[in-house]
Amino acid sequence: MAAPSIDKMNRAEIVAGASLAGVFALRMLGLFLILPIFTPHARTLPGGDNLTLVGFALGAYGLTQALFQIPYGVASDRYGRKPVIVFGLLLFVVGSVVAALAPDIAWIVVGRVLQGAGAISAAVTALAADLTREQHRTKVMAMIGSSIGLAFAVSLVAAPLLYAAISLSGIFWLTGILAAASIFVVLRVVPPAPAILAGVRTPILEVLKNLQLARMNFGVLALHLMQTALWVVVPTALVGAGLPLAEHWKVYLPAVLASFVLMVPAIIVAERYGRMKSVFVTAISLLLLVQLGLYFSGEGLYSVAAWLLLFFVGFNILEAMQPSLISRIAPAQAKGTALGIYNTTQSLGLFLGGVSGGWLAKHAGVAAVHAACAVIAAIWLLLAATMRAPSVKAAAGVH
Repeated sequence: MAAPSIDKMNRAEIVAGASLAGVFALRMLGLFLILPIFTPHARTLPGGDNLTLVGFALGAYGLTQALFQIPYGVASDRYGRKPVIVFGLLLFVVGSVVAALAPDIAWIVVGRVLQGAGAISAAVTALAADLTREQHRTKVMAMIGSSIGLAFAVSLVAAPLLYAAISLSGIFWLTGILAAASIFVVLRVVPPAPAILAGVRTPILEVLKNLQLARMNFGVLALHLMQTALWVVVPTALVGAGLPLAEHWKVYLPAVLASFVLMVPAIIVAERYGRMKSVFVTAISLLLLVQLGLYFSGEGLYSVAAWLLLFFVGFNILEAMQPSLISRIAPAQAKGTALGIYNTTQSLGLFLGGVSGGWLAKHAGVAAVHAACAVIAAIWLLLAATMRAPSVKAAAGVH
């Protein structure tokens, strides 16, 4: 094993990581807060008895995210990261206001479409890559990924309480306020972005044809397909194990928080000792183990909770490492484009996981969902095991 580097993150990198993680967390908290309470509330709205519209209101965000991630990533390469991020956050604010004022379910759909059109994930992760050296990039991506997981965990606890206090309309107003606060953070707290690289632009087709990037894109699709498919069946499994729906946070929250602690040693080994590929492959193996474990022994409460903890550990490691790897593999003038494609396949994974997980659970049973996810994890493991190990550049400063 290589000797550890004594180089540490500098102040600019710490501020960049913390502030961009805050932007992600504030925005994602606003999105997650409606998930536990939207379907019951929709029944009180005109048109809310139409389950197709209710489902579209929840899924419209992901659809427009998938459509706009690549254009936003390309625009951030051409016009700069911060202007694109601010524009996306402004659209999100407008969508939140429309949803807050919506008289019926159809207008909530319009609001969700506008929220999703503020597809800033690629631009934010590209900016994080711009502001950090390669040997510290995975730590920064881990900060961003952990903030998303924490926002999800907090939403599970806070959503019912906020709904009782300010209703769904108030929650949409809150999402708008959080997005507006994120604009302030981007403009005043996040360090200045590097100058836009001049020269010939890398064509999108060239980025799509890069096999190393294609492996990463398949990976994020597989990761989020498994995540969504898991959440199609896990709540029912917990209820079946005797835990009421209102108390599921008692499993989710400890699992998420514990996974943050357990992922830290893996990130340190990956970056400090140059073992990126080994940790990456191990995390995918962990996901495969989880799917097999749930297939063979995922019935009892403690069994499901234990497998969920391991899933979150693997998930959070991969959420941190994959954007970092994308930023290292992608051509210098096409980081935003590459991350836009990456985030588009992530959104497609979320969509496919929900659709395929629901279809398999209905027609073939819960075990079939875990079996299918195990096959996908095995394919991903094979692709990851044969990829080239990324080189780590010990740059002297932020680039």
